[in-house]
Amino acid sequence: MPSIIINGDQRDVSAQTIRELIVALEIDSDTTAIELNREIVPRSTYNTTQINDNDHIEVVHLVGGGAAPDESDDDWGDDWKVSEYRFSSRLIVGTGKYKDFEQTARAVEASGAEVITVAVRRVNIADPGTPRLTDFLDPKRYTFLPNTAGCYSAEEAVRTLRLAREAGGWKLVKLEVLGDRETLYPNMIETLSACETLVSEGFDVMAYCTDDPIMSKRLEECGARAIMPLGAPIGSGLGLQNRVNIRLLVEQATVPVLVDAGVGTASDASIAMELGCDAVLMNTAIAEAQNPVRMALAMKHAVIAGREAYLAGRMPMRRYADPSSPLAGII
Repeated sequence: MPSIIINGDQRDVSAQTIRELIVALEIDSDTTAIELNREIVPRSTYNTTQINDNDHIEVVHLVGGGAAPDESDDDWGDDWKVSEYRFSSRLIVGTGKYKDFEQTARAVEASGAEVITVAVRRVNIADPGTPRLTDFLDPKRYTFLPNTAGCYSAEEAVRTLRLAREAGGWKLVKLEVLGDRETLYPNMIETLSACETLVSEGFDVMAYCTDDPIMSKRLEECGARAIMPLGAPIGSGLGLQNRVNIRLLVEQATVPVLVDAGVGTASDASIAMELGCDAVLMNTAIAEAQNPVRMALAMKHAVIAGREAYLAGRMPMRRYADPSSPLAGII
């Protein structure tokens, strides 16, 4: 009977192959990925891949981390595109921090988002019947955007997204490599390294980054499909602290620009869109609102309003008053 390390725990198992292990643990193999000694096990080899003493096995799936609009509702206006994917909604929402999956689903529905971010985490093998995100949000209805939340090196990020692709087949991914635990600020050196590797392996990378125009251009040059500068630190709710730089990125970029992180309320989302961003990504601003579902609806309308204002072109700003009523014929 092999003694193995599975998802960090020592366990004696009677299974001799990966397939037998899946059956014994009652794991849904269609929505998970399995790693044996840090090498992904293709599903086609589950029946023949042997388990030996002291093997290290990881079993992961997608969890909340980081509704297609009614076809009769044309409020979104023009579509936007990243790689070969086309979307109507310009709001991307995360699926973490909610009190439960039911609230997550209700907020996502209210937001009108078509794309939702998800994290890659270990399966709870002690209780395989535990509710899962995919029980509440259908991957056939939404575009799942696996992210690398919690990764602090290029190696960790690449490994995580390889597992995500194995678990669900996703190649459109959000890359974030963090620099420290206090600020969660992007480590751009590691981000660039991970981006190069992922692009070479066929991933469509949307990269969380600083608001540095030089680094953003480097990401484009190495093949990033979208750049996602932070407006303020992740989860801070401070709003856009760097409007000048965000606008510079929009003007120079040849790929979509999305504000990612820092949004606190609806006006922040509108400002991002008024600056010309293609979309906005948020999680905490909705999930930690007193009424997440209502805030999700507010964010939907804020993004629409900001985009329409950008397309309309704002009036020029003046130093002095300019009367709106005609002066001729005053009594």
